This record gives sequence, structure tokens and C-alpha cells, in this order.
Amino acid sequence: MSNATPPADSSGAEQNAERVSPRDALAQLPAYAAGKPAAEIPGLVAYKLASNENPYGPVPAVRQALHDFDLINRYPDPSATVLREALAGYLSVPAVDIVAGAGSLGALNQLLVAFAGTGRDGQPDEVIYAWRSFEAYPISVGLTGAQSVQVPNCPDGSHDLEAMAAAITERTRVILLCTPNNPTGPSLRAADVHEFMKRVPSRVLVVIDEAYWEFQRAQGLVNGIDFYREYPNVVSLRTLSKAHGLAGLRVGYTVSQPHVSQYLRQATPAFSVTQVAQLAAVASITHIDQVDERVQQVVDERERVLAGLAELGWQHPETQANFVWLPLGEHSEAFSELCDAHALSVRRFGSEGVRVSFGEAEANTRLLELCAQFPHPSTMPMSSTN
Repeated sequence: MSNATPPADSSGAEQNAERVSPRDALAQLPAYAAGKPAAEIPGLVAYKLASNENPYGPVPAVRQALHDFDLINRYPDPSATVLREALAGYLSVPAVDIVAGAGSLGALNQLLVAFAGTGRDGQPDEVIYAWRSFEAYPISVGLTGAQSVQVPNCPDGSHDLEAMAAAITERTRVILLCTPNNPTGPSLRAADVHEFMKRVPSRVLVVIDEAYWEFQRAQGLVNGIDFYREYPNVVSLRTLSKAHGLAGLRVGYTVSQPHVSQYLRQATPAFSVTQVAQLAAVASITHIDQVDERVQQVVDERERVLAGLAELGWQHPETQANFVWLPLGEHSEAFSELCDAHALSVRRFGSEGVRVSFGEAEANTRLLELCAQFPHPSTMPMSSTN
């Protein structure tokens, strides 16, 4: 006869037992909402315009690299040496200044882990960023134990650099500048950021998040690589997800001077960028002329859609990215539902507005047709970087 203790009953005293609980910070963090796939509607091709993806995909050399890859049983190079050397040649920067990450978000998380969290006095460090901006910012900042300091955008959706500078305190460790700003669209001017940097203490790290850098065409805009060369406390944060069409492989990187990059390497999880992702990224960088052609296709479609919106009387912030922000306010849900009903997936941000990525020509044309049907109440003034 067994003397084993029978399993505890799920009722009674067991229900009152103390359970494991997460850190308090988790209860205060918003959930990340990814762009949803488009609904399948009979007679219509479904298009996803909700995630700022490149509709044209990667260059042929990437597909060949994926086809030929046969080292799944081996760990990747933790230093991403070949990738960093390819990027160094492309950007004309030392490879030692580059640290790879699993997408720009992975690279951002490495950066925040290294430079923000809980101070020596037990109080949280502060991370300043514009809001609304990339919705992962409050999540990533909160997970480090640091405190978000959100500075409202200007009425045209751009960063209020004056207010951001005024928000700097002794507890500020990092400032995030998103340009073009996701989801509202405006880009930062180089002259404005130079003036901003005059007010930023050298102890504060300024991260220029440039996920959509390749889509910009206006003159006088920020180039994070130029700023990293001039300012020791600047980091350029970039990704191959958007322009290169490698969103599913997760390849991003930071470029910073050695006194910063050495700590980013320490904070980088081992093997964070897979070997197949590294090889695909190198293949893409090696064929950058073909990447540029795909980017230009997106830019051409952007200009066609923006011209169509202007003809319809729609107003929106100026965008240099591969998306446009429609400030529809309380009408955001109705517009999103209209798009869903016509097999277009767009990204609604509560009752603030809707972000729409520029996709295939047919998808963009359908979007304009729906905009022509929708009685929009847009009052957002347009800004210009031209």
C-alpha cells in the first residue's frame, strides 16, 4: 500500500495559498498591440497595412542565402562579426562602434538595460521621450525599472524639443528621439537637434531611433550617423526590418562611440541575432542598390497616396516614413471598421488616430477609394520639412 501523499485538492485551503507574483512594474505596463492581419473578404485580395512592413520583400540574394543555409545545429557568432563588418563598410564607421540586436527593439532593450534602471539610491532613473511615439517605449523603459517621462507632441505630431529639454532632471539618463516619429510621421531637422543637444548634459545618452531613415527624401533632416560622430553621448539606432524587408528575421543595430558601445556589448544577450539572420542581412547590404530600388517604390507609392489624400481634402502630419497618420479622433474606430470590411488592415490607436502603412499599389488605391467614401473630420494641421 502506497504512503505517497495524494495530490492537493484545488479547493479549500489550497486556494488560499500564497502564489508567485510578478514584479510590481508589470502591472503598470501597457500591452504591446501588433498590427492584425487583414480580414478575408470574398472577392477581395486582403492587404495588411498595419505593421509598416515592406510589401516588396527582401532582395533575391537574401532568398538565396536562406535557401542555402545549413547550419541550424550550430550557434551563431555572438559578436555578429561579419554583419558588423558589412555595416561598417556601408556606413563608413568602425565595426567596433556597431552592436547588433534582435531588431531595433532588441538593440533598444540592450541600450536601456545598460544605461537606465534603478539608481544607487533605489529611486528610478528617468527616460524622456515624445508621446505619442513608438508604443514599445513605455514597456521597454518600465521593464528596466526606470521611469518614463512622456512629453506631449506638438499639435502637428512632431517632437516638442523645447519641452523635452525642459524635462531633463538630475535623474535623466536617456532621451529617445524617434525620427520619423512612429506613428505620427514627422522627421526631426538636423538644425533643431543641434540646438537641442546644446541643452542636454553630456552625461545623458541621446538615442536617435531611425527605423525609417531610408524612406526620407527631404533635405536638412537628422542623420544619426553624423550626430554620433559629433556628439560622444549620441547613439544611432537602426534596423533592417523596414527598408530591407527583413522584419521576420529580427536584425537591428546601434552605432555609438567606444565608451558607449563597450557597455552595449556587455548588455547584449548571447546569440541574440541568429546566424541565418546575419547571413541574410549581409546579403541585403551587399546588394544595397536593389534595396534602394524597393525603397523608392514605397516612396513613389507614398507620394501618390499623399497626393490623393490632399485632393480629397484630408489633412495629416507631414510624413517621411512608409506610413501616414490620420488624426481621426473619435472616428478612428469607424474608419478602421470600414477598412476591415474591405480587406484592409490598418493600425488604430484608440480614439487618437489611425496609422496606415503604404503597401502594394492595389492596396493603396483601395485605401484612397475608402477615404473618398468616409466623411472625415480631420483638423490636424499639415507640417512640412521641405
